[in-house]
Amino acid sequence: MATRRIYLASLIFCKFPISTETAMSTKEQDKESKVLPPNQRPIKRLLRWGKDHPTIGEPVPKIDLKTWILTIDGEVENPIKLTWEDFLKLPKAESVSDFHCVETWSVLGCRWEGVRFRSIVALVKPKPNAKYVSFYCADGYSTSLSLEELSGDDILLAYKLDGNFLEEGLGAPLRLVVPSKYAYKSAMWLTQIRFTTAKELGYWEKRGYSDTADVWKNDRFSKTR
Repeated sequence: MATRRIYLASLIFCKFPISTETAMSTKEQDKESKVLPPNQRPIKRLLRWGKDHPTIGEPVPKIDLKTWILTIDGEVENPIKLTWEDFLKLPKAESVSDFHCVETWSVLGCRWEGVRFRSIVALVKPKPNAKYVSFYCADGYSTSLSLEELSGDDILLAYKLDGNFLEEGLGAPLRLVVPSKYAYKSAMWLTQIRFTTAKELGYWEKRGYSDTADVWKNDRFSKTR
């Protein structure tokens, strides 16, 4: 247990290499830090997987929009498979929120565009026994949250950031955005959403990271591991 926590701490609290392009000056950091959760530091933009940030084993997925399908199933009345064209026809929403990585960096004022998760809920109609939602990704990653945690206005299935369609390294074509949680809950390269009766721990949660991941409580580690 202790060895595992020390290993995780070395990953999270190391001074992650931030390039001069994304780093903020000390003066900028002092100004922005007043609105940051505990132990976070601001940078200028999100780090791109495979470019600014290493992947966790698998290469960044290269997804063909012509063949991409989002499957939404599990404990729902109306399971559905959506093509890219189908997804773009769903009601659009914008939300400006802050993005907090468990590695201690944050980006403030991200402008996301996509579909509110509660629009998905209305579309598929979860059964009364559906309490949780698991998210599966093209690289094999997964995470999960409760339906209650996914009910806010700022929770999106996003395909644009700051007016531009997502890059591959930011989760293209579609990612989850949950601003109140550390970013490992905001799954990238989504291919499947499953509504479940029981909680399913995701990739990092099985490896000792907190399942609640509350940024304002500095909730980075599981308390049961």
